[in-house]
Amino acid sequence: MTEVLDLDCVVVGGGVVGLAVARELAMSGREVVLLEAEPMTGSITSARNSEVIHAGLYYATGSLKAELCVAGKHKLYEYCRERSVPHKACGKLVVASSEEELGYLEKLSRQAEANGVEDCYLIDAAELTRRQPRIRGFAALVSPSTGIIDSHSLMQAYITDIEANGGAIVCNSPVIEGELAADKIRLSVGGRDPVKIEAGLVVNAAGLNAWALSEKLLGLDVSTIPPRHYAKGCYFALTGRAPATQLIYPVPEPGGLGVHLTLDLAGQARFGPDVEWVETIDYDVDPRRADKFYSAIRRYWPDLENGALQPAYSGIRPKIAGPVSGGGGDFVLQGPEKTGHPAYIALYGIESPGLTASLAIGQSVARLAGKAFAGNPH
Repeated sequence: MTEVLDLDCVVVGGGVVGLAVARELAMSGREVVLLEAEPMTGSITSARNSEVIHAGLYYATGSLKAELCVAGKHKLYEYCRERSVPHKACGKLVVASSEEELGYLEKLSRQAEANGVEDCYLIDAAELTRRQPRIRGFAALVSPSTGIIDSHSLMQAYITDIEANGGAIVCNSPVIEGELAADKIRLSVGGRDPVKIEAGLVVNAAGLNAWALSEKLLGLDVSTIPPRHYAKGCYFALTGRAPATQLIYPVPEPGGLGVHLTLDLAGQARFGPDVEWVETIDYDVDPRRADKFYSAIRRYWPDLENGALQPAYSGIRPKIAGPVSGGGGDFVLQGPEKTGHPAYIALYGIESPGLTASLAIGQSVARLAGKAFAGNPH
């Protein structure tokens, strides 16, 4: 008969958000085990993004994305300073390529202020040229608190905190199936050392696989599971010197923020992501997509030379809203009241700005867990 491990808290998913959640739970005194299906943490969505610290401009006022991004940004900068995580508050310019787009920048400025981002301001074409001589535009919105970060160093710092507070991280441990019991959750975990678990709390932070995990839980009300959509985004690297010292964003497109210029901490430039709605997970980058990149980038950097872009990588954003509804959608953080079970917390649609918001998401989940344990001592 297979031994059943009786555990306090299990977090499923070892991306940046799952690690932040496990960190917060461990630091609050819970006994935490994090299960990651892959051979290493942070190797899926968390390894395939822009590594941008977002300011919180775009998200609907009152949404979880707006609230947790703005709160998370402040926490993240402070954490990076305390833990010497490589980062840089390089700032961002949202560029209007025509007079028609100026109205959008004004609207975005008001949106940012309503979200609690109070450092944004507009500059005209002359000032844009003075700041970034190779970038062209009718005007730009300046976001000084946007930055870049070494996401792998951040995740390693989270891991250090988890382990320092008694938590454990177990890779190569996919959840095969599960069942809701009266006040616990039973999980069957595969991998090299299969095991059965009974947990007083399970947090589903499985990212792209969050929906699949919930579907495996026998007894869960499937009506609690929101719609699932995948938005693939490709990135292309620039050969040669970056055309700007700040991040350059165009006016957004449905489902994403447009093909923008991002920088890594070494100053190398890459462009992306674009938006392609897909049904399956596939990370191939079609070189032919570069054609649309050239035209999009030349709206704000007209001197981009042919052949200067090389396929880099792609990522897939888990969304609760698809192309028909404009591709927006909020984060979904379901506590026990929403999942319908005292031991289950589920996170869906944690796409951008999930990295920026990770510490704030961790705190929100810990609060939900505190309420769960108040009524379900384990």
